[in-house]
Amino acid sequence: MQDIITNLTQAIRSKDSRIGVIGLGYVGLPLAVTAARRGFDVLGVDIDPKKMRALDAGKSYIEAVSNDDLAEAQSRMSWSTDFADLATCQAVIICVPTPLTQHREPDLTYVLDTTRQIAANITPGTLVVLESTTYPGTTRDELIPVLEAGGLKSGETVFVGFSPEREDPGNAKFRTATISKI
Repeated sequence: MQDIITNLTQAIRSKDSRIGVIGLGYVGLPLAVTAARRGFDVLGVDIDPKKMRALDAGKSYIEAVSNDDLAEAQSRMSWSTDFADLATCQAVIICVPTPLTQHREPDLTYVLDTTRQIAANITPGTLVVLESTTYPGTTRDELIPVLEAGGLKSGETVFVGFSPEREDPGNAKFRTATISKI
């Protein structure tokens, strides 16, 4: 197991890893572009083929990402609607919507459906990070059981983390690249 952790850490530090970003909305697309501009190869995955066509045409549909930003990063980015392409990624970041239910609680349908797709398509040693807005404990109580039901073992064959969404839509002063994360 230590070899898996060491290899993953080295691949990320050396930027010799591919990052998958699932959900190319107002959180995912800026994150994908920022990672590509920082030297990572990035695979963007979204179920909306209209987004894929726009990105293929070099057109951003998110205010926080200009067409010039997209063009600058595009050589290190690819797009897909096929979750099977996640097998090429060493890290996968979930940025799918979490709308509120009628009781004003996060609806985890997109998160859990995405996690099932991840479990079916990643290779051992992959880092999976949840970056969708949700309540404390979601990663531990919801994500990990779904990944393990798919045959993975948290801390052994898959590594799981949470990164709070740090977007401030419409605020030009603070962007993905300038908002600190720990």
